[in-house]
Amino acid sequence: MSTKLKMLLAGTAMAAASASSATELEVTHWWTSGGEAVAVSKFAEAWNATGNTWVDGAIAGSGGTARPIIISRILGGDPMAATQLNHGRQAEELIEAGLMLDLTDVAEAGGWADVVNPSSLLEGCTQDGRIYCVPVNIHSGQWLWLSHDAFEKAGIEVPSDWNAFVAAGAKLQDAGLVPLAMGQQGWQQNLAFNAIAIAVAGADDYLEVVSNKNDDVVRGPSYTAVFEAMANARELASESNVQDWNQATNMVITGAAGGQLMGDWAQGEFSVAEKLEGTDYSCLPGLGLNQILDTGGDAFYFPLIDDPEITAAQKELAALLISPEVQVSFNLAKGSLPVRGDIDMSTANGCMQKGLQILADGGVLPTVDQSFTADTQTQVEDLMAEFWSGDMEASVAQDRYADLVASAD
Repeated sequence: MSTKLKMLLAGTAMAAASASSATELEVTHWWTSGGEAVAVSKFAEAWNATGNTWVDGAIAGSGGTARPIIISRILGGDPMAATQLNHGRQAEELIEAGLMLDLTDVAEAGGWADVVNPSSLLEGCTQDGRIYCVPVNIHSGQWLWLSHDAFEKAGIEVPSDWNAFVAAGAKLQDAGLVPLAMGQQGWQQNLAFNAIAIAVAGADDYLEVVSNKNDDVVRGPSYTAVFEAMANARELASESNVQDWNQATNMVITGAAGGQLMGDWAQGEFSVAEKLEGTDYSCLPGLGLNQILDTGGDAFYFPLIDDPEITAAQKELAALLISPEVQVSFNLAKGSLPVRGDIDMSTANGCMQKGLQILADGGVLPTVDQSFTADTQTQVEDLMAEFWSGDMEASVAQDRYADLVASAD
């Protein structure tokens, strides 16, 4: 049976199921900032349009706050119908415990293997040859966001890369501005670390560390340069006293800060604020040093629920989230790249077009979520939080990170 015929039959069956039995599904996620709320509403609107009902289970805070709550509910026998997680190893133990719905039949009917690009996204949803999640976007963390207003106040040109940004720090400070906006949370500081590592150490050494757990590379000269760059970043962010990432983004939007190291989801905040790329702000993928992005992102998993009607609706929702129309509307609002390689994103803004071009050129790397366990990630985030909040020497942080890499499973 051809892929197109499978998709047609699957769509017909799902439409019939929707018409005959409208179902409420509780969906948990941690998308609560202004831009994120607009984006997730695209999913809810599409689901409600089928005659079913999206029961929004937003959990305030970051993924680090939400994931323990999500996992606790599933383990405690009070599962939601669907939940956001990052594709990779976060749901590994839940799948091994037999608590997550197998979506392989939905993926095969929808021809996901033919349209998901890069294929590593679907591999991140696959365990023991079975597919347990639907990837919905590609998010990369290697972006430097720059406020045109801030650099105008400082009387200097908008930098073209990370090195020029660091050199501009003193003049931004002299103008009474915070050079680098940074939220005081370990995951944000870890994201900045990985962005700097890819830009400064380069893709090959980054892969050796993240994918091959090579602690010798961490102890070598390229990562010495990374941790020295981290010390520079810490100094530039010393007056940034906000907590949440979107608060730091707002500092850039309002011109209170020169820049921010943050993932491409920051675009949603600029969009809500009606700021224009190239006029009000600039975005530098790979920090302007290295045109390479990691391919992290979000996926939806569906806990097992002993109710055939719920199970059918879960599979219908999974298919809907990756459908072409929903992929376009959601990702344009979110600022992320779509997981489908067969849809038209010509209306995307300049930042998204940069990301799409890097994706088309093959300049992508796996995310740490696909390589490190959640436990290792937490330990690294704790280290980064300690480093950013104190005066730890760069060499000490480098040694401690090397030890974590050496012990990572």
